[in-house]
Amino acid sequence: MTLYRQRASKTGKTSDALADILRIHDLQDQHDVHTRRTTVLRALPMLLREDISGFFKTCRVEDSDEPDVGDAPVAILTAVSDDTEKPINFNPIKISIVLESEVMVTNLPRLADAFLVMFGLIYALHLSYPKELANTFEFVQKILLGLEDGKLKPRLQALKNDLLIHV
Repeated sequence: MTLYRQRASKTGKTSDALADILRIHDLQDQHDVHTRRTTVLRALPMLLREDISGFFKTCRVEDSDEPDVGDAPVAILTAVSDDTEKPINFNPIKISIVLESEVMVTNLPRLADAFLVMFGLIYALHLSYPKELANTFEFVQKILLGLEDGKLKPRLQALKNDLLIHV
């Protein structure tokens, strides 16, 4: 979280997006491990300057039985009862995983659970990572999960080094 706050204090589009997420995080009544995980996972692609517009989708719970996922090859769909315009939601009604424009898994309770199930499906089914989020998935695979250690892209190596400094 310290690294996110440090990057949010700078100027630019990425910093503004991180600041919005951290502001909503700070307004939460409860600051437990689940809210921190949600914040970290939701902000990681922004920190890596990746396009998340087609990945994190939000809909109202009334529309969640037949959601409009468009042509998303991979997405996490969050069903909420209130504002669908917030960049992050800590109390979703349910979270679903979308693969190849079809809802595959539904009724997951938290973003972290959905992210790991989705990552597992992609890994087990030998699907390609979404091109827009290749760095995010590679970071999760190689740094967080320790799978297939090898040479990292410069952006990921820099993030890994920054994390080692702030831990």
